[in-house]
Amino acid sequence: MPENDDKKTELINVASQLIATRFKPNYHEIGAAILTRSGQVFSAVHIEATVGRIAVCAEAIAIGMAATAGDTEIEMIVAVNRDGQVVSPCGMCRELIADYAPDAKVIVPGEAGSMLITINDLLPNKYHR
Repeated sequence: MPENDDKKTELINVASQLIATRFKPNYHEIGAAILTRSGQVFSAVHIEATVGRIAVCAEAIAIGMAATAGDTEIEMIVAVNRDGQVVSPCGMCRELIADYAPDAKVIVPGEAGSMLITINDLLPNKYHR
């Protein structure tokens, strides 16, 4: 478990540093980082446009970056706001994470700080085609 704590802390730090650097009101307000089983870390910011319905979550962009690199065996994923606070993935991101990484651990806010849960716990009874 301490190894997971170290990975969790590192991933939160990567996402926090990214959004602290790239934060832009109304355009980049969430940062995400994923750790793949190969040990690679992919991080991204969410993107928004003037037209409110044109937005892509940071988690989706990070997963796309991993897919582009051919490394989608996701071990752990986190999203943070501009203050570095862990936020839960939205419903669409939960579906996306579950599709690409059904065994992934997701860092979510908890009463005593952030905690790790499985994507299946976060999205029970997932939609299947």
